[in-house]
Amino acid sequence: MLEVFLKGLIIGIGASIPLGPIGVLCIQKTLSKGRLAGFLTGLGASISDTFYSAISLLGLFLVDTFVDNHKALVMLVGGIVIALIGVKVYFTNPVRQIKQKKKPSRGIADMFESLAMTITNPGSIFLILAMFAAVRLDMSAYSPEESRHAIRLVLVGIFLGSALWWYLLSTLINVFRKKFRIKQLIIINKISGIVILALGVISFGEGLFLIIKQYLM
Repeated sequence: MLEVFLKGLIIGIGASIPLGPIGVLCIQKTLSKGRLAGFLTGLGASISDTFYSAISLLGLFLVDTFVDNHKALVMLVGGIVIALIGVKVYFTNPVRQIKQKKKPSRGIADMFESLAMTITNPGSIFLILAMFAAVRLDMSAYSPEESRHAIRLVLVGIFLGSALWWYLLSTLINVFRKKFRIKQLIIINKISGIVILALGVISFGEGLFLIIKQYLM
């Protein structure tokens, strides 16, 4: 069973490492608001990854089928969510965020913000399924009772692996945070917003293209 947990850990880390919009948002939040905000931002993605993993492991591939059948709609909605967050990041004043007293509720808001981004991103479930195949995770070798225990271990491993990555990333960025001047911080904030917005526009554009293609065919 230790092997199953370790595979879950690898899946969690592997699914989180690609520097997508959440990675950019995690870096931006860490630089402007501190390590805790950056970590909680990544934690939202960890929850989403664990959720998709649970669905896949329980054999409920209906979500996978839904994403396949409604990929254009999912990409449109996901693109809009990501783009709106990008606009919000662009117009947010990082200096004001640094000077104001941090409230716990804002940290939770950061977590839900990233959760909204990842839960509407169809690439998340495909990446997780690809990681399942890469580590050769196979539950068929276990009895029904053992499978339930193995699934729990895998999900714990996935969540901890993902959370570990975001903790390491936010900690590393936080080390260099004090070396940034206010002007550099504002520039990074603007660039982060533009990158996240661009990723949202690309997702929206791909979804729109798929819809147009369906109607033309």
